[in-house]
Amino acid sequence: MLNGGFPTGHVVLLLGPPGVGKTCLSLQFLQKGLDQGERAVYLSLEEDPEALQAAAGEFGWPLAPAIKDGRLKLTRLDPQDANNSLKRIRSELPRELQAFAPRRVVVDSVSLLAALTSDEGERRGILFTLTRACRAAGATTVLTAEADPLHPEVSRDGMSEYVADGVVVLGPTEDLPRHQAGLALRIVKMRRTSHVRTRQPYTIGPGGITVDAKAVNFGAF
Repeated sequence: MLNGGFPTGHVVLLLGPPGVGKTCLSLQFLQKGLDQGERAVYLSLEEDPEALQAAAGEFGWPLAPAIKDGRLKLTRLDPQDANNSLKRIRSELPRELQAFAPRRVVVDSVSLLAALTSDEGERRGILFTLTRACRAAGATTVLTAEADPLHPEVSRDGMSEYVADGVVVLGPTEDLPRHQAGLALRIVKMRRTSHVRTRQPYTIGPGGITVDAKAVNFGAF
């Protein structure tokens, strides 16, 4: 669908309601890099490191070896500890990313950045600081965000899609045979690369997310 995956150095937003596989696809993206010997960082505002390792393990992606040999860092930011989390993002995290030089970064979920401050300008600044630090480190970055319930292709915060180079929307669909409920994704934008623009069905299984290749309209680039 992307002629080779997420472009190197891009910031890509995974957008959708709860339960559609945003964290699964983020971990899958992370594991692919680890399999290739890359360094990676998973920055979570939701799950603690133990819960993330357990979630990855359910799909057959053991994170412990990469943590042990220093190729993977699982970092937790607590939205309830706003002062320390803001300090970490503004001053410590950019230095840490530069020093560690990850090839892949995941931030799950940027929607919870809103819990760090009620000031919209400050929230915007935090998001820009975070994505700028990832780009400066040379990483390809995946952000996850909750969709607006009334507008499923728009983020709840209304800002995340504007700082991203690419936006992938995941969500439920009824457009399947016999009107069975299912899941579909659409690449809303992906700067500087051609991509399939139609909604494509996918499943979440033991190996993660799989897009139905037979259903992909490769003529829609």
